[in-house]
Amino acid sequence: MRQDEAETIALRALGWLAGNEELLPVFLGATGAGAEDLRARAAEPAFLASVLDFILMDDAWVIAFADGEGLSGAAAMQARAALPGGAVMHWT
Repeated sequence: MRQDEAETIALRALGWLAGNEELLPVFLGATGAGAEDLRARAAEPAFLASVLDFILMDDAWVIAFADGEGLSGAAAMQARAALPGGAVMHWT
């Protein structure tokens, strides 16, 4: 996946998260971001990566995002891997 495709998926994740009244406060509390940061930092690949990192913490969130956006269940993980800091470490 190219970085521009990953950023598009992450922006969709941000929109999905912003529309989730139960989960958005959890994200804001976990990241220390404020509501104004959602718009101001939406173009930053590192911030978008943090949105995907958050969603990827819980399988139920991944499934809800993917289902809500009509994406495959692996889309969030593939997008995260294509953004800065997303390289998977292999310890073998």
